[in-house]
Amino acid sequence: MKDFNLSQYGITDRKIIRNASPANLYAYAIKFEERAAISDVGALMLESGEKTGRSPRDKRIIDHPESSNNIWWGDINIKMDEKTFDINKQRAIDYFNTRTRIYVVDGYGGWDPEYQIKVRVICTRPYHALFMHNMLIRPTEAQLAEFGEPDYVIMNAGQFPANSFTAYMNSKTSIDLSFERREFVILGTEYAGEMKKGVFTIMNYIMPKIDVLSMHCSANEGAAGDVSLFFGLSGTGKTTLSADVRRKLIGDDEHCWSDNGVFNIEGGCYAKAINLTKESEPEIFNAIKFGTVLENVVYDNREHHVDYTDTSLTENTRASYPIEFIENAKIPCVGGHPKNIVFLTLDAFGVLPPVSRLNSSQAMYHFISGYTAKVAGTEMGVVEPQATFSACFGAAFMVWHPSKYAELLAEKIEKYGTKVWLVNTGWIGGEYGVGKRISLKYTRAIIDAIHNGDLDHVGFAKNETFGFEIPETCPNVPDNILIPRNAWEDKSAYDKKAAHLAQLFDKNFEKYKSNCSAEIINAGPKL
Repeated sequence: MKDFNLSQYGITDRKIIRNASPANLYAYAIKFEERAAISDVGALMLESGEKTGRSPRDKRIIDHPESSNNIWWGDINIKMDEKTFDINKQRAIDYFNTRTRIYVVDGYGGWDPEYQIKVRVICTRPYHALFMHNMLIRPTEAQLAEFGEPDYVIMNAGQFPANSFTAYMNSKTSIDLSFERREFVILGTEYAGEMKKGVFTIMNYIMPKIDVLSMHCSANEGAAGDVSLFFGLSGTGKTTLSADVRRKLIGDDEHCWSDNGVFNIEGGCYAKAINLTKESEPEIFNAIKFGTVLENVVYDNREHHVDYTDTSLTENTRASYPIEFIENAKIPCVGGHPKNIVFLTLDAFGVLPPVSRLNSSQAMYHFISGYTAKVAGTEMGVVEPQATFSACFGAAFMVWHPSKYAELLAEKIEKYGTKVWLVNTGWIGGEYGVGKRISLKYTRAIIDAIHNGDLDHVGFAKNETFGFEIPETCPNVPDNILIPRNAWEDKSAYDKKAAHLAQLFDKNFEKYKSNCSAEIINAGPKL
């Protein structure tokens, strides 16, 4: 490693610390980072500075003839020209050349060797190096010696601001990606999640080009080798329901589905830590130890015991750890073709059933829609249920038009005989404020019934508004809550609310219709 340098990037005469061990990165962090500390269970605690979450409005993709027609341009994928990219990249390099130490992490994205990419991270904070040591797939010493040049380079100069007077800049933050140069430049934000999601964005572009579906979902595997995927926006229960001591965890957030099966993109997990307890999420709680990065948490100065309920820094407190810290993780993180896919939604309107079965067209429609709802108290100004839609259950990271991912999903569902289910973890018997949220006990029973095949042998009733099929019975779940209209005391009120939700779905889907087939469009609710 003595000959390793970064001169090919214009970074010269620096001390280069490449793929340091967690112990060494701890030492660098304690010595050189502001407000770095070690928790009472051995995790490294640091702060990300002013930005405690992603900055989606500051993300740019270079508009280049080779990729321009493939990209879903708009508020998510915002255009930038190459000249501005050059300016920002040089700004990052100039900043690197003022630092005494530069940290480099070389690792892999994707557990399937056939589709794996080599990623190099160049950064200036030990915190960022340890974070990406956890989140990338870690090379062996032999692999590192033969690593060579990476497929993509992340230049994280987040401690240095962008020039807000430069073209295309909204602020001092700029996150810029060039698919042609295979470079990703970060300025003006120290939030580590930008690097992780940068790798995911890259995979979301290159994988569909070769007919591999990239997905924002968790995945687990049963004792018989049956794989399940869980899609869902924040608050729907994706992490909770995919964490099952009876099933091995393939991954908690980012996966691909190829003709070989499912593989995790990441080498670690990035779990929310707000209100974390050993009782509520024991797998995550027990994974917090030496080697884990705890981001933006509050702790007492004497014992360094973390208060996971304290949100004074941010509600987006996080823990980053290697996936092998999860006791029942499946290493390597690969599995067969999914037997079941579960779309999770928190329907605060009380309209959707606790569980329903979707055909392939309906699966495409609901995948593109990515529906859940916010309830009063979750955000300022929210006083009644509000529908939220995020295409493919992760619009912020999609590069192609959502229909591209939906078509790949439908192809694979039909090719491999995968069943698709819509599971409502929200309200039953009435909307928020009238009905009640379905108990976790019943939702777990529904997931168990899906895994056990219990719903393959029951009768189904068709929902006239949304068209999907609802099981009339499910083990350990009361029959009277399965058909949502039957659970409402005021049937006419249910009909009105169902029509209202159908209109919200239809209004949201308007922006996708021009790129979707009639089959997908007709799979939506009937107004």
